[in-house]
Amino acid sequence: MEFKQFTHMKKIVFSVLALTLLVACNPHDDENQVLSDFMSIATVDNPTQTSGFYFKLDNNDKMWITSTYFPYYSPKTGQRIIANYSILSVNNDGATYNHKVQLNDFYEVLTKGIFNITPATQDSIGNDQISIDDIWIGSDYLNVEFTYPGYNKIHYINLVADTAKKYTDNKTHLEFRHNANSDYATYSKWGIVSFKLKSLQANTTADSVNLVIHSKEFGTPTDKTYNLTYKFGQLGNSNVKKMLFPTNNEKIQ
Repeated sequence: MEFKQFTHMKKIVFSVLALTLLVACNPHDDENQVLSDFMSIATVDNPTQTSGFYFKLDNNDKMWITSTYFPYYSPKTGQRIIANYSILSVNNDGATYNHKVQLNDFYEVLTKGIFNITPATQDSIGNDQISIDDIWIGSDYLNVEFTYPGYNKIHYINLVADTAKKYTDNKTHLEFRHNANSDYATYSKWGIVSFKLKSLQANTTADSVNLVIHSKEFGTPTDKTYNLTYKFGQLGNSNVKKMLFPTNNEKIQ
């Protein structure tokens, strides 16, 4: 899947918005006021696959697209995107959304589940080196921003559960895997992926899971690990993140 790039933009700032941020902008002062250039990571809600769809921020705010610069873009429900949007109005009483918005631009995020590895699939999954720039949980997704060396081949990214490996710390161990597909290490490329975590809720009666994410990274002789807690139903935060978007067509699956 090729990344879809923001036009006329190389470096942008996007916010995983909390409701407090929207209130701080005082949209209630004028329902016709246009608040522009919000950048948020979100999940598409579009069961009928139309261009006038909803997307939900990680803080659970639901945005309804009533105006768009991409009338033929109709993603499937569950697709993760980074949306550049303007708030056109607040919701009416009883509405199923929080804001009407205009979609100015979008960036489609690779969205995958957890892959249960077997001896037969071990080689195809690969375990090539990569660099994790940021890793965080938002809503029910593990989000990973990363860089990797490549040239012109498709690279494969997966979050792997390997039941053949045993751990005694009562934590869920997962592996962030990269298959470079024998590509030439010519350029530094950038990517972002969201992994669905909801399947982990079926394996416990608790309200959270302690995760250990293993990755094979440059400059480290052994696996690097990241400890995170996946709290079921936890909403995203209002941290502002700066991200460098690629200027060429990265290919990852």
